[in-house]
Amino acid sequence: MNNSTRNLKMKKLLIASTALVATAGMASADITISGHAAAGIYSGLGNKDAVTVAADAIAATPGNVGVAAKVVGPETFSGDGIYSNAGVDFTMSGATDNGISFSAAVNIDAGMEVDTGDFELDGKDGGTAGLGSVSMTGAFGTLTFDDGGIENLYSDSLTNADVSYATTIGAVSLTVAHDTAAAVDSANSLSAGYTASGMAFTLTASEAKAGTSTKLAVAYALNDTVSLTGKSDQAAGAESVQTIGAKTTLNGVSVSVESANNSTWDVDLGYSAGGFALTYGVDETDGWTATATSALGGGATFAAGVDSNDSMYAGVSFAF
Repeated sequence: MNNSTRNLKMKKLLIASTALVATAGMASADITISGHAAAGIYSGLGNKDAVTVAADAIAATPGNVGVAAKVVGPETFSGDGIYSNAGVDFTMSGATDNGISFSAAVNIDAGMEVDTGDFELDGKDGGTAGLGSVSMTGAFGTLTFDDGGIENLYSDSLTNADVSYATTIGAVSLTVAHDTAAAVDSANSLSAGYTASGMAFTLTASEAKAGTSTKLAVAYALNDTVSLTGKSDQAAGAESVQTIGAKTTLNGVSVSVESANNSTWDVDLGYSAGGFALTYGVDETDGWTATATSALGGGATFAAGVDSNDSMYAGVSFAF
């Protein structure tokens, strides 16, 4: 065998070995790219910063020029407009040699956004890249970092947390969240869950300046179609509120009722079949909402809704 042949074989072996090492490295890491977009029309949606935005300021914002905004008490509503938005999400995951898995997320969103669940106009997204959560999971549990992006475990109306830790101790699941920027008396929240014999118990709590807020909820499935719920909510500095509810689902039709000792109640009706769904809900104030969604195939969905505030939206969303 001459030197040229020997060198050529050595080069092929080196290339094959390098490719094998690279492939082995890629096997433990993964990057997923997904996209989303939406477009449609809206009218009279609640403004996300409803308490601070004046009616004349709303009418002067882009998309509402020349349209008088309606005002109901302290809440303000948008005029008529068009919304369109798009975004790209990058999810990265991998694992260390000792079995600790890790993940991170980056997203880019741009355009006018609406919150169809709450009939709110969220406004324009800046179109800049945002770093989502970074998490690590192992036998010790899951540690998550997300500056201001982790919802308070007791209520999403409270200040978001920056770091959380979740683990399982026997049959109890436990999560603790901490807000590094909050005052000492309102920095922490926690959630604990336990399930046994068809009953699920959940305890959530959060520190507040007025004390500690706690919520105990229990859910019980009577059978495949009927479930019962109960909840006791003691917000810091407020009266305790007890709520009971029931839900039944049969042949695509669902009925859910809920009543509390503070004279509040909700009734929700739903129907779904073949990718099409209708919902209607009403509460003690005679406020109601009605929505319709339909899967169009290929990742596209049509959605429309109206409510008792004369708010409405209609449009199509896409998942890529």
